[in-house]
Amino acid sequence: MLLGTYEPTLIGKNRLALPAKLRKEISGDRLVLAIGFEECILGFEEKKWEEATAVDLATALSDKQGRDLRRKMFSQAEVVELDSQGRIVVPESLTSDRELKEEIVVIGAGDHFEIWNKKQWEDYRLQMEG
Repeated sequence: MLLGTYEPTLIGKNRLALPAKLRKEISGDRLVLAIGFEECILGFEEKKWEEATAVDLATALSDKQGRDLRRKMFSQAEVVELDSQGRIVVPESLTSDRELKEEIVVIGAGDHFEIWNKKQWEDYRLQMEG
């Protein structure tokens, strides 16, 4: 299970060293990164992505809301490779609208992790706490 809050830095060309505690919980070296529903990037093991999206794929194509959800989820998702040092390259297409050039936060969210701009995460976290 992916747990915790971490403050790594993006290195060079959007390379991110995943925190060791998260890496220990990830099996395999292929991850799916996708645009989140809030201002973040979702990160799943490839198999967990398939499991998590199976319900969405089962939605009837005749349902416009279902088609829109599929389009959002799959058109903006990419498979990335976890290298031997536990780093991934976060595609520019995912970071450009997410203000992820400066301080970032990586949070564990159970079956996946999320990459946030630090200030946006703090604002969102405070909003959740009400």
